Amino acid sequence: MAKARIFKPAKTAMQSGRANTRKWVLEYEPQERREADPLVGWVGSGDTLGQLRLRFETCEEAIAYAEREGIAYAVEAPKPRRLVPNNYSDNFAASKWS
Repeated sequence: MAKARIFKPAKTAMQSGRANTRKWVLEYEPQERREADPLVGWVGSGDTLGQLRLRFETCEEAIAYAEREGIAYAVEAPKPRRLVPNNYSDNFAASKWS
């Protein structure tokens, strides 16, 4: 039986905006171990579900899909976004350099 996790992805370190972080993702857990190919040395497995990522507008849509398809799932709640107010002038404040 396939297992999946439902989560809201965090932004990568290379992003300044919030692109690709607003939708919920259903991602399957690996079913078999990844192994190096003896001929070329590439790492892979026969698990094709590991390549699949489904995106949904809401968590409820992702849960409904998983239940409809009989997929065991775990929901990971998103961490709250931490906003640190930052002004350009703070880079040159005297308190920063002493």
